[in-house]
Amino acid sequence: MSVGSASEGDLLSAYPFLLRPAAAAPDPAAARGSADSPGDRPYDQAAPLPEPAPGPKREPEAGPSAAAPERSALPWPQARRRAQRAAGLPLPGVRLPLAEALGGVLAAPLEARTDLPAFDTSAMDGWAVSGPGPWLLTGELLAGQGDSAPLPDGTAVRVATGAQLPPGATAVLRREDGSPRPAAGGGELLHDRGAVPLDLGRDIRPRGQECHSGEPLLPPGTAVTPAVLGLAAAAGCDELPVHRRPTVELLVLGDELLDSGLPRDGRIRDALGPLLPSWLSWYGARIIAVRRVGDDLGLLRDALLRSPADVVVTTGGTAAGPVDFLHTALAEAGARLLVDGVLVRPGHPMLLAELPPAEGAEGAEGAGGAAGPEGAGQSRRRCLIGLPGNPLAAVAGAVTLAEPLLRTLAGWPQPQPYLVRAAAPLPGHRADTRLLPVALPAQGAVPLAYDGPAMLRGLALAEGLAVVPPGGLPAGARVEVLEVPAG
Repeated sequence: MSVGSASEGDLLSAYPFLLRPAAAAPDPAAARGSADSPGDRPYDQAAPLPEPAPGPKREPEAGPSAAAPERSALPWPQARRRAQRAAGLPLPGVRLPLAEALGGVLAAPLEARTDLPAFDTSAMDGWAVSGPGPWLLTGELLAGQGDSAPLPDGTAVRVATGAQLPPGATAVLRREDGSPRPAAGGGELLHDRGAVPLDLGRDIRPRGQECHSGEPLLPPGTAVTPAVLGLAAAAGCDELPVHRRPTVELLVLGDELLDSGLPRDGRIRDALGPLLPSWLSWYGARIIAVRRVGDDLGLLRDALLRSPADVVVTTGGTAAGPVDFLHTALAEAGARLLVDGVLVRPGHPMLLAELPPAEGAEGAEGAGGAAGPEGAGQSRRRCLIGLPGNPLAAVAGAVTLAEPLLRTLAGWPQPQPYLVRAAAPLPGHRADTRLLPVALPAQGAVPLAYDGPAMLRGLALAEGLAVVPPGGLPAGARVEVLEVPAG
Protein backbone atom coordinates (compact mmCIF):
# COMPACT_ATOMS: atom_id res chain seq x y z
CA MET A 1 0.00 0.00 0.00
CA SER A 2 1.35 3.42 -0.92
CA VAL A 3 1.28 5.79 2.02
CA GLY A 4 1.30 8.88 -0.15
CA SER A 5 -1.73 7.71 -2.14
CA ALA A 6 -3.83 7.00 0.93
CA SER A 7 -6.66 9.46 1.36
CA GLU A 8 -6.96 11.48 4.55
CA GLY A 9 -8.43 9.20 7.17
CA ASP A 10 -6.63 6.13 5.88
CA LEU A 11 -3.13 5.08 6.90
CA LEU A 12 -1.83 8.18 8.65
CA SER A 13 -4.93 8.67 10.79
CA ALA A 14 -5.81 5.00 11.28
CA TYR A 15 -2.34 4.15 12.55
CA PRO A 16 -1.09 7.24 14.41
CA PHE A 17 1.33 5.10 16.38
CA LEU A 18 3.37 4.69 13.20
CA LEU A 19 4.16 8.40 13.11
CA ARG A 20 7.03 9.85 15.04
CA PRO A 21 5.92 12.01 17.97
CA ALA A 22 6.24 15.70 17.24
CA ALA A 23 9.64 17.03 18.19
CA ALA A 24 10.69 20.55 19.01
CA ALA A 25 11.42 22.39 15.82
CA PRO A 26 15.12 23.13 15.27
CA ASP A 27 16.14 26.76 15.12
CA PRO A 28 15.51 27.75 11.47
CA ALA A 29 18.86 29.50 11.12
CA ALA A 30 20.82 26.72 12.77
CA ALA A 31 18.92 24.07 10.83
CA ARG A 32 19.43 25.84 7.47
CA GLY A 33 15.75 26.29 6.82
CA SER A 34 15.90 29.62 4.98
CA ALA A 35 15.19 29.75 1.27
CA ASP A 36 18.79 30.35 0.25
CA SER A 37 20.49 28.09 2.77
CA PRO A 38 22.03 24.61 2.42
CA GLY A 39 18.89 23.14 3.98
CA ASP A 40 17.00 24.15 0.84
CA ARG A 41 19.56 22.48 -1.47
CA PRO A 42 20.18 18.80 -2.18
CA TYR A 43 22.29 17.64 0.73
CA ASP A 44 24.43 15.55 -1.63
CA GLN A 45 25.52 18.76 -3.33
CA ALA A 46 27.28 20.12 -0.28
CA ALA A 47 30.75 21.52 -0.89
CA PRO A 48 33.13 18.58 -1.42
CA LEU A 49 35.90 17.93 1.03
CA PRO A 50 39.42 17.48 -0.33
CA GLU A 51 40.33 13.94 -1.29
CA PRO A 52 43.42 12.38 0.28
CA ALA A 53 46.61 12.89 -1.71
CA PRO A 54 47.49 9.93 -3.93
CA GLY A 55 50.39 7.82 -2.81
CA PRO A 56 52.03 4.49 -3.50
CA LYS A 57 49.92 1.46 -2.78
CA ARG A 58 51.11 -0.27 0.37
CA GLU A 59 50.89 -3.99 0.77
CA PRO A 60 48.75 -4.83 3.81
CA GLU A 61 50.45 -6.42 6.75
CA ALA A 62 49.03 -9.57 8.21
CA GLY A 63 48.18 -9.75 11.88
CA PRO A 64 46.19 -7.73 14.40
CA SER A 65 47.75 -4.40 13.45
CA ALA A 66 46.30 -4.75 9.92
CA ALA A 67 42.89 -5.55 11.35
CA ALA A 68 42.58 -2.21 13.09
CA PRO A 69 43.89 0.54 10.80
CA GLU A 70 43.47 4.17 11.66
CA ARG A 71 39.98 5.03 10.41
CA SER A 72 38.65 8.34 9.19
CA ALA A 73 34.92 8.37 8.56
CA LEU A 74 33.77 10.44 5.58
CA PRO A 75 30.84 12.87 5.47
CA TRP A 76 27.81 11.29 3.80
CA PRO A 77 27.93 13.36 0.56
CA GLN A 78 31.64 12.66 0.07
CA ALA A 79 31.16 8.92 0.67
CA ARG A 80 28.49 8.83 -2.04
CA ARG A 81 30.74 10.59 -4.51
CA ARG A 82 33.64 8.28 -3.71
CA ALA A 83 31.44 5.22 -4.33
CA GLN A 84 30.40 6.65 -7.71
CA ARG A 85 34.01 7.29 -8.69
CA ALA A 86 35.03 3.81 -7.55
CA ALA A 87 32.76 2.36 -10.21
CA GLY A 88 34.67 4.10 -12.99
CA LEU A 89 32.97 3.74 -16.36
CA PRO A 90 29.80 1.72 -16.93
CA LEU A 91 30.33 -1.94 -17.71
CA PRO A 92 30.68 -2.84 -21.42
CA GLY A 93 27.68 -3.18 -23.66
CA VAL A 94 26.23 -6.53 -24.64
CA ARG A 95 23.41 -7.45 -27.01
CA LEU A 96 20.57 -9.26 -25.29
CA PRO A 97 17.28 -10.70 -26.54
CA LEU A 98 14.38 -8.42 -25.75
CA ALA A 99 13.07 -10.69 -23.00
CA GLU A 100 16.41 -10.48 -21.16
CA ALA A 101 17.03 -6.75 -21.61
CA LEU A 102 14.28 -5.49 -19.31
CA GLY A 103 15.74 -3.39 -16.49
CA GLY A 104 18.96 -2.69 -18.35
CA VAL A 105 20.26 0.60 -19.74
CA LEU A 106 20.88 1.24 -23.43
CA ALA A 107 24.60 1.25 -24.22
CA ALA A 108 24.02 2.54 -27.78
CA PRO A 109 21.16 4.29 -29.55
CA LEU A 110 18.11 2.21 -30.35
CA GLU A 111 17.77 2.42 -34.13
CA ALA A 112 14.75 1.48 -36.19
CA ARG A 113 15.30 -1.42 -38.57
CA THR A 114 12.16 -0.60 -40.58
CA ASP A 115 9.78 2.21 -41.32
CA LEU A 116 7.05 2.41 -38.70
CA PRO A 117 4.43 1.69 -39.88
CA ALA A 118 6.15 -0.45 -42.46
CA PHE A 119 3.35 0.23 -44.96
CA ASP A 120 0.18 2.30 -45.21
CA THR A 121 -2.37 0.83 -42.81
CA SER A 122 -5.97 1.45 -41.84
CA ALA A 123 -6.46 3.23 -38.52
CA MET A 124 -10.10 2.13 -38.24
CA ASP A 125 -12.51 -0.65 -39.15
CA GLY A 126 -14.41 0.33 -42.28
CA TRP A 127 -13.69 0.62 -46.00
CA ALA A 128 -10.63 1.71 -47.96
CA VAL A 129 -11.91 3.93 -50.73
CA SER A 130 -10.39 5.40 -53.91
CA GLY A 131 -11.52 8.80 -55.13
CA PRO A 132 -14.93 10.40 -54.48
CA GLY A 133 -18.00 8.27 -53.70
CA PRO A 134 -20.22 6.47 -53.91
CA TRP A 135 -17.95 3.47 -54.34
CA LEU A 136 -18.47 0.02 -55.78
CA LEU A 137 -17.58 -2.62 -53.17
CA THR A 138 -15.05 -5.14 -54.46
CA GLY A 139 -13.89 -7.33 -51.55
CA GLU A 140 -12.27 -7.43 -48.11
CA LEU A 141 -8.79 -7.01 -46.61
CA LEU A 142 -7.83 -8.18 -43.09
CA ALA A 143 -4.82 -7.43 -40.93
CA GLY A 144 -1.96 -9.76 -41.82
CA GLN A 145 -2.81 -10.09 -45.49
CA GLY A 146 -0.04 -9.20 -47.92
CA ASP A 147 0.08 -7.03 -51.01
CA SER A 148 -3.15 -6.66 -52.92
CA ALA A 149 -4.10 -5.37 -56.34
CA PRO A 150 -4.37 -1.61 -56.81
CA LEU A 151 -7.73 -0.09 -55.92
CA PRO A 152 -9.33 1.57 -59.01
CA ASP A 153 -10.93 4.97 -58.72
CA GLY A 154 -14.56 4.76 -57.60
CA THR A 155 -14.17 1.44 -55.77
CA ALA A 156 -13.87 0.40 -52.13
CA VAL A 157 -12.78 -2.64 -50.17
CA ARG A 158 -13.73 -3.56 -46.61
CA VAL A 159 -10.74 -3.30 -44.22
CA ALA A 160 -9.96 -4.07 -40.59
CA THR A 161 -7.87 -1.90 -38.28
CA GLY A 162 -4.18 -2.49 -39.00
CA ALA A 163 -4.76 -3.96 -42.46
CA GLN A 164 -2.30 -3.02 -45.20
CA LEU A 165 -4.02 -0.66 -47.62
CA PRO A 166 -3.95 -1.39 -51.35
CA PRO A 167 -2.23 1.03 -53.75
CA GLY A 168 -4.65 3.74 -54.83
CA ALA A 169 -6.53 4.01 -51.52
CA THR A 170 -7.18 7.69 -50.75
CA ALA A 171 -8.99 7.43 -47.40
CA VAL A 172 -10.69 5.08 -44.97
CA LEU A 173 -14.43 5.47 -44.40
CA ARG A 174 -15.31 4.42 -40.87
CA ARG A 175 -17.74 1.58 -40.39
CA GLU A 176 -20.25 3.80 -38.59
CA ASP A 177 -20.20 6.37 -41.42
CA GLY A 178 -20.70 3.94 -44.35
CA SER A 179 -23.95 2.64 -45.78
CA PRO A 180 -23.74 -0.15 -48.41
CA ARG A 181 -26.78 -0.40 -50.70
CA PRO A 182 -27.62 -2.57 -53.72
CA ALA A 183 -26.39 -1.11 -57.00
CA ALA A 184 -28.66 -0.88 -60.05
CA GLY A 185 -26.32 -3.00 -62.16
CA GLY A 186 -25.61 -5.56 -59.43
CA GLY A 187 -23.26 -5.58 -56.48
CA GLU A 188 -23.26 -2.96 -53.73
CA LEU A 189 -22.56 0.77 -53.65
CA LEU A 190 -21.00 2.29 -50.52
CA HIS A 191 -22.39 5.69 -49.53
CA ASP A 192 -20.79 8.17 -47.10
CA ARG A 193 -23.25 9.08 -44.32
CA GLY A 194 -20.71 10.87 -42.11
CA ALA A 195 -21.35 14.29 -40.60
CA VAL A 196 -18.46 15.87 -42.52
CA PRO A 197 -17.19 15.14 -46.03
CA LEU A 198 -14.48 12.47 -46.28
CA ASP A 199 -11.16 14.24 -46.84
CA LEU A 200 -8.01 12.88 -48.44
CA GLY A 201 -5.95 10.62 -46.14
CA ARG A 202 -8.61 10.30 -43.42
CA ASP A 203 -7.80 7.44 -40.97
CA ILE A 204 -4.77 6.26 -42.94
CA ARG A 205 -1.57 5.64 -41.03
CA PRO A 206 1.05 6.44 -43.68
CA ARG A 207 4.26 4.46 -43.97
CA GLY A 208 7.01 5.98 -41.81
CA GLN A 209 4.59 8.14 -39.79
CA GLU A 210 6.45 7.34 -36.53
CA CYS A 211 9.97 6.70 -37.82
CA HIS A 212 12.02 5.65 -40.82
CA SER A 213 14.49 2.79 -41.11
CA GLY A 214 17.87 3.69 -39.57
CA GLU A 215 16.45 6.55 -37.51
CA PRO A 216 17.67 6.76 -33.88
CA LEU A 217 14.68 6.27 -31.61
CA LEU A 218 16.18 6.45 -28.12
CA PRO A 219 19.59 7.66 -26.88
CA PRO A 220 22.15 5.73 -24.83
CA GLY A 221 21.41 5.83 -21.13
CA THR A 222 17.70 5.16 -21.58
CA ALA A 223 16.27 2.67 -19.11
CA VAL A 224 14.80 -0.39 -20.80
CA THR A 225 11.18 -0.40 -19.65
CA PRO A 226 8.29 -2.54 -20.96
CA ALA A 227 7.41 0.34 -23.31
CA VAL A 228 10.97 0.36 -24.69
CA LEU A 229 10.69 -3.37 -25.36
CA GLY A 230 7.46 -2.77 -27.27
CA LEU A 231 8.99 0.02 -29.33
CA ALA A 232 12.04 -2.08 -30.14
CA ALA A 233 9.89 -4.99 -31.25
CA ALA A 234 7.66 -2.76 -33.39
CA ALA A 235 10.77 -1.25 -35.00
CA GLY A 236 12.01 -4.70 -36.03
CA CYS A 237 14.64 -5.31 -33.32
CA ASP A 238 15.20 -8.76 -31.81
CA GLU A 239 18.03 -7.67 -29.49
CA LEU A 240 19.00 -4.55 -27.57
CA PRO A 241 22.47 -3.12 -26.82
CA VAL A 242 22.56 -2.71 -23.03
CA HIS A 243 25.28 -2.27 -20.44
CA ARG A 244 26.09 -5.51 -18.71
CA ARG A 245 24.46 -5.52 -15.31
CA PRO A 246 26.97 -5.73 -12.45
CA THR A 247 26.96 -9.12 -10.77
CA VAL A 248 26.64 -9.20 -7.00
CA GLU A 249 27.31 -11.94 -4.48
CA LEU A 250 25.70 -11.32 -1.10
CA LEU A 251 27.53 -12.79 1.89
CA VAL A 252 25.39 -12.84 5.03
CA LEU A 253 27.81 -13.07 7.96
CA GLY A 254 27.15 -14.42 11.43
CA ASP A 255 26.58 -17.62 13.39
CA GLU A 256 23.60 -16.14 15.19
CA LEU A 257 21.24 -16.06 12.20
CA LEU A 258 18.33 -18.41 11.49
CA ASP A 259 16.77 -18.96 8.08
CA SER A 260 13.34 -20.05 9.36
CA GLY A 261 11.19 -20.36 12.44
CA LEU A 262 11.12 -18.29 15.60
CA PRO A 263 14.14 -16.79 17.38
CA ARG A 264 15.54 -19.28 19.87
CA ASP A 265 18.61 -20.06 21.96
CA GLY A 266 19.97 -16.54 21.51
CA ARG A 267 19.71 -16.73 17.71
CA ILE A 268 17.60 -14.39 15.56
CA ARG A 269 16.00 -14.49 12.12
CA ASP A 270 18.02 -13.25 9.18
CA ALA A 271 16.15 -10.22 7.79
CA LEU A 272 18.79 -9.08 5.30
CA GLY A 273 18.96 -12.28 3.25
CA PRO A 274 15.35 -11.79 2.12
CA LEU A 275 15.55 -7.97 1.97
CA LEU A 276 18.77 -7.09 0.17
CA PRO A 277 18.70 -9.12 -3.08
CA SER A 278 15.64 -7.34 -4.42
CA TRP A 279 16.89 -4.00 -3.11
CA LEU A 280 20.25 -4.38 -4.86
CA SER A 281 18.56 -5.64 -8.03
CA TRP A 282 16.58 -2.40 -8.06
CA TYR A 283 19.91 -0.59 -8.40
CA GLY A 284 20.68 -2.61 -11.54
CA ALA A 285 22.56 -5.54 -10.01
CA ARG A 286 22.21 -9.17 -11.02
CA ILE A 287 22.42 -11.36 -7.93
CA ILE A 288 24.43 -14.48 -8.67
CA ALA A 289 24.48 -15.93 -5.15
CA VAL A 290 23.35 -15.38 -1.57
CA ARG A 291 25.59 -17.28 0.83
CA ARG A 292 25.85 -17.62 4.58
CA VAL A 293 29.35 -17.33 6.04
CA GLY A 294 29.92 -18.14 9.68
CA ASP A 295 32.10 -16.22 12.12
CA ASP A 296 35.36 -17.59 10.78
CA LEU A 297 38.18 -15.39 9.47
CA GLY A 298 39.53 -17.99 7.05
CA LEU A 299 36.14 -18.73 5.53
CA LEU A 300 35.44 -15.03 5.04
CA ARG A 301 38.86 -14.31 3.50
CA ASP A 302 38.49 -17.22 1.08
CA ALA A 303 34.98 -16.11 0.12
CA LEU A 304 36.28 -12.64 -0.73
CA LEU A 305 39.19 -13.99 -2.77
CA ARG A 306 37.14 -16.49 -4.77
CA SER A 307 33.93 -14.61 -5.47
CA PRO A 308 33.51 -14.13 -9.24
CA ALA A 309 31.12 -11.20 -8.76
CA ASP A 310 31.82 -7.62 -9.81
CA VAL A 311 30.67 -6.49 -6.37
CA VAL A 312 30.68 -8.46 -3.13
CA VAL A 313 28.23 -7.23 -0.52
CA THR A 314 28.60 -8.37 3.08
CA THR A 315 26.33 -7.85 6.07
CA GLY A 316 27.77 -7.44 9.55
CA GLY A 317 31.35 -7.58 10.76
CA THR A 318 32.13 -3.95 9.93
CA ALA A 319 32.67 -2.73 13.50
CA ALA A 320 35.27 -3.82 16.08
CA GLY A 321 33.50 -6.59 17.95
CA PRO A 322 35.13 -9.91 18.96
CA VAL A 323 33.98 -11.66 15.76
CA ASP A 324 34.01 -8.67 13.39
CA PHE A 325 36.59 -10.08 11.00
CA LEU A 326 35.89 -8.07 7.86
CA HIS A 327 38.74 -5.57 8.18
CA THR A 328 41.25 -8.34 8.88
CA ALA A 329 39.91 -10.47 6.02
CA LEU A 330 40.22 -7.51 3.64
CA ALA A 331 43.78 -6.87 4.73
CA GLU A 332 44.78 -10.51 4.26
CA ALA A 333 43.06 -10.57 0.86
CA GLY A 334 45.11 -7.57 -0.34
CA ALA A 335 42.12 -5.24 -0.59
CA ARG A 336 42.37 -1.46 -0.56
CA LEU A 337 39.96 0.49 1.64
CA LEU A 338 38.23 3.39 -0.12
CA VAL A 339 35.66 4.26 2.53
CA ASP A 340 36.05 3.19 6.15
CA GLY A 341 33.11 4.60 8.03
CA VAL A 342 30.59 7.29 7.08
CA LEU A 343 29.25 10.12 9.23
CA VAL A 344 25.65 8.96 8.93
CA ARG A 345 23.07 7.49 11.30
CA PRO A 346 22.15 4.73 11.19
CA GLY A 347 24.89 2.76 9.46
CA HIS A 348 28.08 4.69 10.19
CA PRO A 349 30.43 1.60 10.33
CA MET A 350 29.89 0.81 6.61
CA LEU A 351 32.86 0.44 4.26
CA LEU A 352 33.89 0.26 0.61
CA ALA A 353 37.00 -1.54 -0.63
CA GLU A 354 38.68 -2.47 -3.90
CA LEU A 355 39.32 -6.21 -4.16
CA PRO A 356 42.01 -7.89 -6.23
CA PRO A 357 40.89 -10.05 -9.18
CA ALA A 358 39.20 -13.24 -8.05
CA GLU A 359 41.32 -16.35 -7.70
CA GLY A 360 40.79 -18.55 -10.77
CA ALA A 361 38.35 -16.01 -12.22
CA GLU A 362 39.90 -15.91 -15.71
CA GLY A 363 37.11 -16.90 -18.05
CA ALA A 364 34.98 -17.90 -15.08
CA GLU A 365 31.23 -17.87 -15.10
CA GLY A 366 29.98 -14.89 -13.20
CA ALA A 367 31.95 -12.15 -14.91
CA GLY A 368 28.95 -11.36 -17.03
CA GLY A 369 26.65 -14.16 -16.00
CA ALA A 370 28.39 -16.57 -18.36
CA ALA A 371 31.79 -16.94 -19.92
CA GLY A 372 31.93 -14.79 -22.99
CA PRO A 373 33.65 -11.89 -24.73
CA GLU A 374 32.25 -9.35 -22.29
CA GLY A 375 34.06 -10.78 -19.29
CA ALA A 376 36.19 -13.80 -20.11
CA GLY A 377 39.96 -13.66 -19.87
CA GLN A 378 40.07 -10.17 -18.38
CA SER A 379 41.32 -9.06 -14.97
CA ARG A 380 38.47 -7.03 -13.63
CA ARG A 381 38.50 -4.60 -10.77
CA ARG A 382 36.13 -5.82 -8.09
CA CYS A 383 34.59 -3.92 -5.21
CA LEU A 384 33.29 -4.87 -1.79
CA ILE A 385 30.58 -3.06 0.11
CA GLY A 386 30.48 -3.88 3.80
CA LEU A 387 27.07 -3.19 5.31
CA PRO A 388 26.36 -3.14 9.04
CA GLY A 389 24.42 -6.09 10.45
CA ASN A 390 21.47 -4.14 11.87
CA PRO A 391 18.67 -4.09 9.24
CA LEU A 392 17.95 -0.36 8.93
CA ALA A 393 21.67 0.40 9.24
CA ALA A 394 22.33 -2.03 6.38
CA VAL A 395 19.71 -0.26 4.24
CA ALA A 396 21.40 3.05 5.04
CA GLY A 397 24.65 1.53 3.82
CA ALA A 398 22.99 0.32 0.64
CA VAL A 399 21.59 3.74 -0.29
CA THR A 400 24.87 5.41 0.63
CA LEU A 401 27.41 3.18 -1.12
CA ALA A 402 25.64 0.50 -3.19
CA GLU A 403 23.29 2.79 -5.10
CA PRO A 404 25.91 5.14 -6.64
CA LEU A 405 28.34 2.26 -7.28
CA LEU A 406 25.89 -0.19 -8.87
CA ARG A 407 23.92 2.36 -10.86
CA THR A 408 27.12 3.78 -12.35
CA LEU A 409 28.32 0.30 -13.31
CA ALA A 410 24.92 -0.45 -14.86
CA GLY A 411 25.04 2.73 -16.97
CA TRP A 412 22.28 4.65 -15.23
CA PRO A 413 22.58 8.44 -15.47
CA GLN A 414 22.86 10.27 -12.17
CA PRO A 415 19.35 11.19 -10.99
CA GLN A 416 18.36 14.70 -10.08
CA PRO A 417 17.78 15.11 -6.35
CA TYR A 418 14.14 14.85 -5.31
CA LEU A 419 13.26 17.67 -2.91
CA VAL A 420 10.08 17.93 -0.85
CA ARG A 421 8.86 20.10 2.01
CA ALA A 422 8.96 18.73 5.53
CA ALA A 423 5.42 18.50 6.90
CA ALA A 424 6.79 18.22 10.43
CA PRO A 425 10.15 18.82 12.10
CA LEU A 426 12.67 16.21 10.98
CA PRO A 427 14.93 15.23 13.87
CA GLY A 428 18.61 15.00 13.09
CA HIS A 429 21.81 13.80 14.69
CA ARG A 430 23.98 16.33 16.44
CA ALA A 431 26.96 15.93 14.11
CA ASP A 432 26.10 13.37 11.40
CA THR A 433 23.69 13.08 8.51
CA ARG A 434 20.56 11.12 9.36
CA LEU A 435 18.58 8.90 6.97
CA LEU A 436 15.01 8.96 8.22
CA PRO A 437 12.11 6.81 6.92
CA VAL A 438 9.29 9.11 5.84
CA ALA A 439 5.81 8.94 4.41
CA LEU A 440 5.01 11.36 1.59
CA PRO A 441 1.38 12.50 1.84
CA ALA A 442 0.29 15.63 0.01
CA GLN A 443 1.41 17.93 2.81
CA GLY A 444 5.04 16.77 2.59
CA ALA A 445 7.51 14.46 4.29
CA VAL A 446 6.25 12.97 7.56
CA PRO A 447 8.75 11.10 9.76
CA LEU A 448 7.80 7.55 10.70
CA ALA A 449 8.40 5.90 14.04
CA TYR A 450 10.33 2.65 14.61
CA ASP A 451 13.41 4.06 12.94
CA GLY A 452 16.13 2.55 15.13
CA PRO A 453 19.12 0.81 13.50
CA ALA A 454 17.74 -2.68 14.24
CA MET A 455 14.14 -1.85 13.21
CA LEU A 456 12.32 -2.32 9.92
CA ARG A 457 8.74 -1.46 10.84
CA GLY A 458 9.04 2.18 9.84
CA LEU A 459 10.92 1.32 6.65
CA ALA A 460 8.22 -1.15 5.62
CA LEU A 461 5.76 1.75 5.26
CA ALA A 462 8.25 4.36 4.08
CA GLU A 463 8.01 5.97 0.67
CA GLY A 464 11.49 7.39 0.95
CA LEU A 465 14.45 8.12 3.17
CA ALA A 466 14.85 11.77 4.08
CA VAL A 467 18.45 13.00 4.07
CA VAL A 468 18.45 15.12 7.22
CA PRO A 469 21.61 17.22 7.75
CA PRO A 470 23.21 17.55 11.18
CA GLY A 471 20.95 19.38 13.61
CA GLY A 472 17.69 18.44 11.89
CA LEU A 473 15.24 20.49 9.84
CA PRO A 474 12.15 22.48 10.84
CA ALA A 475 8.72 21.99 9.30
CA GLY A 476 8.53 23.75 5.94
CA ALA A 477 12.20 23.26 5.04
CA ARG A 478 13.03 21.43 1.86
CA VAL A 479 14.68 18.05 2.24
CA GLU A 480 16.17 15.59 -0.20
CA VAL A 481 14.34 12.25 -0.26
CA LEU A 482 15.92 9.06 -1.58
CA GLU A 483 13.71 6.50 -3.31
CA VAL A 484 13.06 3.10 -1.83
CA PRO A 485 12.06 0.07 -3.94
CA ALA A 486 8.31 -0.11 -4.48
CA GLY A 487 8.08 -3.62 -5.90
